[in-house]
Amino acid sequence: MTQITNLNRFRKQKSREDARKQADANAAKHGRTKAQKAAEKADRDRAAKHLDGAKRDD
Repeated sequence: MTQITNLNRFRKQKSREDARKQADANAAKHGRTKAQKAAEKADRDRAAKHLDGAKRDD
């Protein structure tokens, strides 16, 4: 006897895989990792502190 297959399950699984592939492509194209964002924020903060340290009081 053969196994009954639920075609809806396979269709939904394929849809999820396609959506995941599209999301990965968008993230690679537009996104930055959390580590990259943190490094850029640290660079901005370091530059701001350096600039503030060089200010002269009038």
